[in-house]
Amino acid sequence: MSVPIMLTERQVTVLRFFRDYHRQHGISPTLDEASSALGVNRITVHEHLRQLAAKGAIVREPGRSRAVAVVFDPDARDDPGHDTPSLPLLGHIRAGRPIEAVEDREDVSLTDLIPTGANFYLLQVRGNSMIEDHIADGDLVVVESKKTPRDGDVVVAILPEEVATLKRFYRERDGRVRLQPANAEMQPIYTSAVEIRGVVRGVVRRFR
Repeated sequence: MSVPIMLTERQVTVLRFFRDYHRQHGISPTLDEASSALGVNRITVHEHLRQLAAKGAIVREPGRSRAVAVVFDPDARDDPGHDTPSLPLLGHIRAGRPIEAVEDREDVSLTDLIPTGANFYLLQVRGNSMIEDHIADGDLVVVESKKTPRDGDVVVAILPEEVATLKRFYRERDGRVRLQPANAEMQPIYTSAVEIRGVVRGVVRRFR
């Protein structure tokens, strides 16, 4: 079991805000955004971040306003005796001709389907630029924080003006990057100024 990080109540509040903002937007908030949401001034937020970095709860990249990586989740359970969530797998079903239903139970850990840990987070998709890759509006994508994708990976890409987009990543021969939508009605984006924040590792879809 890892040694717990001791935080004040206010530090936990700040840490949760940065964690939740990053999960929702794929980038960290600015000091102005954090101070407005938390009801404190920029200096107070900056001091909390300094203390959180000193305690190992976050990692910051100097000189960048949106580069705060939360590496400690104050709400994560670190209990080796706690059961890993799982669901029973009762067999197979064909999405075509009917087959005989035979129960053949085994348990499947949910963490095998949805990876967890400090390097993973969820983003909710807006739009249909990746619909032909079966990533639809409203889906949740499981993202691994990773800045060196392989060609063909679906990535969280940050364009100039802090615009975030979900596209397939390809390196072009002229040194540019092609961000390819999976929608025949949309055109690819060619750019030499892009930051990769993560690679998609799974998709979660809710049925209502």
